[in-house]
Amino acid sequence: MEEYASVLEEYKLKLAQRIQQSGFLTRSRRGEVSVEEFKVFLVQQGIYSSYFTRYLCALMANLPSGAQVQALAENLCEELGLTEDSATPHSVIYRDMLKDFGLTLEGERPLLGTRRLIDTMFDHCRDVNAARGLGALCLGAEALVPIVYTDLLAGFAGAGVPPEAVVFFSIHVECDDGHAETLRDIMVEVARSQPDQLALMLSAGEALVDARLAFFDSIETHARILGAAPARQDAVLSQ
Repeated sequence: MEEYASVLEEYKLKLAQRIQQSGFLTRSRRGEVSVEEFKVFLVQQGIYSSYFTRYLCALMANLPSGAQVQALAENLCEELGLTEDSATPHSVIYRDMLKDFGLTLEGERPLLGTRRLIDTMFDHCRDVNAARGLGALCLGAEALVPIVYTDLLAGFAGAGVPPEAVVFFSIHVECDDGHAETLRDIMVEVARSQPDQLALMLSAGEALVDARLAFFDSIETHARILGAAPARQDAVLSQ
C-alpha cells in the first residue's frame, strides 16, 4: 500500500511542478498579475468550478464499492455546505467573492481553454472505468489545489487585494488536502487490486494538467486582448 501511495505522491509533485511553471502562476508568484487579469481568471474559474459537484457525482456513479461512494459523499456534503465545519455551500462563498470584485457569472461564456478543461474533466469522470475519473479529479485537480491556490493568494496579495476578499481560496488550501487524501486512498485501493490501473490514473492526471495549462493560456490571451496583461514577449522576457 505504501508503494502505491509513494508513486502517487511523487507523480503529484511532478504535475505540481508543471503547473507552477505556467506563465500565469509564475507571474502570480512574482506579483505581476493585475486585478483586471485576475477578474478574467475569477470568471473563468467560476464557470469551471460551477460543474464541480457534477464531476464528483459522475465519478461516484462509476465507483465499484459502496464504501468508496460513501467516502466521496462526505466530500460532496462539504462542498454543498452540509457539514458542521462547512455550513455554507462553496458555490455561495465563490459567488459572494465575485460580487466583491463587481463580477457575476450570469451571461459569461467559457473561453476555449475553459471549455477544454470542463470537457476533459467530464470525459474522465463519466468513464465507466473509475480509474480515469479518480486520476483526473485527484492528481489533475484536488491534489494540486493547495499548491495552485497558494500561488494565486500570493498574486492577489501582490495586486493589493486584501486577504478577506479571497477567503474562498484560503479555505480550499486547507479543505482540499482532505478531499485529495480521500481520493488517493481509493486510488491506492484500486491499484492494490488492479495494478494495471495505476498507469491509467497517472495518465488521467497528466491529461487534466495539460487542459489546465491550456486554461491558463486562455486567461492570459484574453487578458492581453483586454489590455489587462502584458504582451506575450514581455511575459517571456520577465521569466
